[in-house]
This record gives sequence, structure tokens and C-alpha cells, in this order.
Amino acid sequence: MDTLTRMVADKPVVIFGKSSCCMSHSVKSLICGFGANPTVYELDQAPNGRQVERALLQLGCQPSMPAVFIGQQFIGGSKEVNSLHLRNELVPLLIRAKAIWIWNKK
Repeated sequence: MDTLTRMVADKPVVIFGKSSCCMSHSVKSLICGFGANPTVYELDQAPNGRQVERALLQLGCQPSMPAVFIGQQFIGGSKEVNSLHLRNELVPLLIRAKAIWIWNKK
């Protein structure tokens, strides 16, 4: 858990994913589409990737990829992020985390 805490500290949005995971790519694209610039860790390419993935599983992320933190809080995976988006709750979270400053709803 200390590893996760260090990796998400002082970062508004962190996405843990795998380079070959389409859901990781979709979540990243969604969040970037609002103008945020998330920190992305591709665990299949990271030297400590397996250790981080085990920590994510202990945190309750099922499946383990993608795992999203906004404002240092664990949000969940693609299902939870998409649910927040559909309920119009994702943008306010991104604003509170200072990942984005302005959002013009069109």
C-alpha cells in the first residue's frame, strides 16, 4: 500500500493500466477528453508492475486494470469511472482534484 500511496501522492489523476488493455485506453481517453493530463502507469512495462497490481487487488480493484485514482482517492475501474460520467459526477471530481479548471458543457 505504501507503494500506491507514493505513486498517487500529489497527482490529481492517476491511472494504472496495461498497454494491451482496451479498457485502460478507454478510461484514459475519456479523462483526457475533459482536458485532464493523468499520470498513467502501464504496469506490464513497469519493473514493479506485479507488486503494484497485487496492491491494487488488495485494495479491492476487481478486475485489477484499469485502476483510477482522482484526488488521491481510489475511484475504481472502468465501470465506476463510466458510471460517474453518466451521472455527471466525473467532471466535478476532476475539478475538485484540480485536474481541470474550467469545463464548458456543450
